[in-house]
Amino acid sequence: MRNLFVLVCCQLISATGSIVMVTLGGIIGASLADDPALATLPISAMVVSVALSSVPATFLMRRIGRRYGFVCASLTAVAALLVASLSLALSSFALFLASMLFFGINMAFTQQYRYAAAESVDARFTARAISFVLLGAIGGALLGPELATRGQFVVADAEYVGTLLAVAVLYVIQAGLMFLLRGQDKPIQEVVRAAGRPLKEIVTQPVFAVAVLCGAAGYSLMTLIMTATPLSMHVHDGYSIEQTARVIQIHVLGMYVPSLVSGFLIDRLGVVRLMLVGVAGLLATCFIGMAGQSVLHYWWALLLLGVGWNFLYVGGTTMLTYAYRPEERFKGQAFNEFSVFGLSATASLLAGVIIHSFGWLTLMWIPVPLLLLTGIALLVVSKRVHAPA
Repeated sequence: MRNLFVLVCCQLISATGSIVMVTLGGIIGASLADDPALATLPISAMVVSVALSSVPATFLMRRIGRRYGFVCASLTAVAALLVASLSLALSSFALFLASMLFFGINMAFTQQYRYAAAESVDARFTARAISFVLLGAIGGALLGPELATRGQFVVADAEYVGTLLAVAVLYVIQAGLMFLLRGQDKPIQEVVRAAGRPLKEIVTQPVFAVAVLCGAAGYSLMTLIMTATPLSMHVHDGYSIEQTARVIQIHVLGMYVPSLVSGFLIDRLGVVRLMLVGVAGLLATCFIGMAGQSVLHYWWALLLLGVGWNFLYVGGTTMLTYAYRPEERFKGQAFNEFSVFGLSATASLLAGVIIHSFGWLTLMWIPVPLLLLTGIALLVVSKRVHAPA
């Protein structure tokens, strides 16, 4: 349990940082970029960095242990936030892009808190451990928007620098917390004779493939809509930064509050049923988004976007663990992380272009075909999904 509580605290800090960067990334980008279509490029750079760093992060932790990998990630975030602060002081869009690339490296590591949680408990408690660690982000959902708004003018003549420096201090604290982890400080030495199946054999299993599809679809569509929302609300529709931050806040609460019950719901309903509810939640997001662009429309759409993401993310991670053996976990996890964040990076790159060129309504139609495909795939493999004893 000690590891889980440490990971919850670290998840709170990581969520706070991510929320601040997602809320402000497009807004700062719009203020620094010459071309409005490039406003979300900093967020896209962050997500691309997550995708490119996910496989190296997985194998680095295999070599040096998760504890030291997570410490390196925290210090990378501190460096990224300091560079971001400097970019604002110098009004440099290029430097801000570089800072978001560094921040993405950090996120590639912190996305693997859920694996560290799963490895800290017996197999039968995997779903509950994954969902429990995600609860830390609830605190981040409350703290992140507060820092984004209250730190806006703390440093005179350098808007948002106060926010970024406050988040950097949190990551220094996070690095210290990581030293409290137990059993996560040693390299993972796989037994040679039990090296597991070839990667091709692992990834071509229907259950593994569908778990990756669901994780990639849920994360990329969430990224697409979440990335576009601050730009659509604040820059295009003229809503205040406070209103925009509150919508992002309810979205993040929607992402993580369901973790109070999602692990138990998997035990009760089964992972496939819960993931189908997640697909339905994301479809509802699209239909509400099509209905209008009032604050209330944004509020409900982003809330359901978070809930749908949670059920697909927790469910997909849990299903993934059903499809590989313990000695195969790093290969399976690396493939999943690259697939999920590769598609998310593409979605993030498209968000600003779609909003600027085609508008919010077009953005809301794009996820529908992929969500229908995801639901069909879940139904096809439903009878093959079996939790380990």
